[in-house]
Amino acid sequence: MRRARLLGLLGIVAISGAVGAACGGADSESSGTGGEGDTSNAGGSGPGATTGNPGAGGFNPVTTGAGGTSPGDCMSGDTEDKDKDGFTKADGDCNDCDANVNPGAIEVVITEPQGDGGVPPPADEDCDGMIDNPAPTCDDGLNFDDTDPKNGARAIDLCQEAVGKKWGVMEASYVRADGTPMPANLAVGILDGFGPNVNVQLGKRMLALSSGYARLPGQAGACTNNGCSTNPGGTPPPNFPQVVPGCNGGTNINDDAGLDIKVRAPTNATGYNFKFKFYSFEFAEYVCTLFNDQFIALVTPPPMGANNGNIVFDSMNNPVSVNIAFFDVCDPVANNDFGSVCSFGGGPCPPMPNPYCPSGPAELVGNGFDDAFGSFFEDAGGTSWLQTTAPIDPGAEFNIRFAIWDVGDTIYDSTVLVDGFEWIANGGTVNVGTDPIPDPK
Repeated sequence: MRRARLLGLLGIVAISGAVGAACGGADSESSGTGGEGDTSNAGGSGPGATTGNPGAGGFNPVTTGAGGTSPGDCMSGDTEDKDKDGFTKADGDCNDCDANVNPGAIEVVITEPQGDGGVPPPADEDCDGMIDNPAPTCDDGLNFDDTDPKNGARAIDLCQEAVGKKWGVMEASYVRADGTPMPANLAVGILDGFGPNVNVQLGKRMLALSSGYARLPGQAGACTNNGCSTNPGGTPPPNFPQVVPGCNGGTNINDDAGLDIKVRAPTNATGYNFKFKFYSFEFAEYVCTLFNDQFIALVTPPPMGANNGNIVFDSMNNPVSVNIAFFDVCDPVANNDFGSVCSFGGGPCPPMPNPYCPSGPAELVGNGFDDAFGSFFEDAGGTSWLQTTAPIDPGAEFNIRFAIWDVGDTIYDSTVLVDGFEWIANGGTVNVGTDPIPDPK
């Protein structure tokens, strides 16, 4: 398996499979379309024969050359599509031998030696006339109270718009939990940090969604207590809110807010990932109770492994709430007796986590979740940075709805930060999963 770093307009991608560029004279660094394709050069010098195997989402066409020195069958006319990637020379395809090279692909950079011990020469996978051009950022200078939903997409590093047949954002809108459009309000924000100890993961900004106000202390409209209502009453998506087995769980939601994005994937993508961080005033006294604010990432059509379309949950399928296994940003001194604090909310209380509050309270400072309102029962808590990964068919169009809501009341608000959307293109299987990651900054 060859590993690589992909720098496209969105992020970092792992690549597998050495692809011979029989038309253009340079080897493509991109993986086989659909994730399972395998290609190889014939003759060992110059443009040669390439072979392809069907993958999960496509097929690399078989082409042959004469002794590794001739382009063979790969010669195509302006309106032919020899590699069946949906692009012709007239569409801007600069290598009609390789289904991973076209204007709908994403640029690839390989920096690690491959199976033969060498690093393949760079190529222009996206046919923009530049080889391995670095990814630009697109969220610098956005205001915290910006109301354009496409800027919300840019804040999570979905930069490119889908013009023509190219990949990128097709539509974006701020919505309620059930997908009903709503105007941007205090429940959404675009932030350059979340206090002094929580950093943007990619670019210059990140998206904040809140069941209260997505504002930092000192910003216009910031909430001054633990409950600021934006959208009282709400309709959850079907099969939500999700209940943790063995816990109480409310069914009515309030103050729901979200960002819904329709996206077309690159033709050489097999998956994607994004990072998020969840905070709540419900911790720790309302663990396992009717008051269980939640965050979801609802994908349509749902990928294999999703839970009712939702792709953010822990290894026990617990939804993102104060019950998730990764809730470890908190103050162990303020909550030194988890059981008694949790029982204040009515329980039933699960066993005290061990270790308890392993990340400490530093990432609660300066963002309103640091007991700023002076009550023992408002110490709050949060998760570490988490990363969710999901599969996608190359070139597929899909919707992803990031949404948050209060459960059972309109107070004890929660906020989620979303950032660092990246595409994945590799020769293996991409599975749905959420895992903690180190903070690179």
